[in-house]
Amino acid sequence: MAPHSSLVSLVYSSTATRPFDDDELAGLLAVSRARNAERNITGMLLYREREFIQILEGTRADVESLMADIAGDRRHSDVRVLLEEPLHERRFEKWTMGYRPLVAAQPEMLDGYRDSFDDLRMGDHDMIGRALMELTMWFRVREAAPGRTAVRTP
Repeated sequence: MAPHSSLVSLVYSSTATRPFDDDELAGLLAVSRARNAERNITGMLLYREREFIQILEGTRADVESLMADIAGDRRHSDVRVLLEEPLHERRFEKWTMGYRPLVAAQPEMLDGYRDSFDDLRMGDHDMIGRALMELTMWFRVREAAPGRTAVRTP
């Protein structure tokens, strides 16, 4: 397989230039899901208090093209690639863009509480990888749980 067509996973973070309300996020997700489906890109979007973390999966060429679009999007600032690695298989195979809003940790959280969102945003390579695995597992378990609404996209 040629390097430009090999499968990669890319995790980036960015800061929204202004807060997104639920309707704006729904619109962003609708457009992203349609465009990602056209490019055969899968992944997950996390949003918390003007902060985005997104995991993208696809061919290197498609992911790099999408990242160029994201970097030029005026709704984002401080776009940073946190992790890029080759994939043998997709983690989010059925999600053109899985999504969950997140709530920031509260000061009264128990000692030892770890925030995977912060680990992704500020961690080193190993911490980012571990947080990515934990979030992937969390989403998959929630998706498979009886009585849960799946976060899969059509």
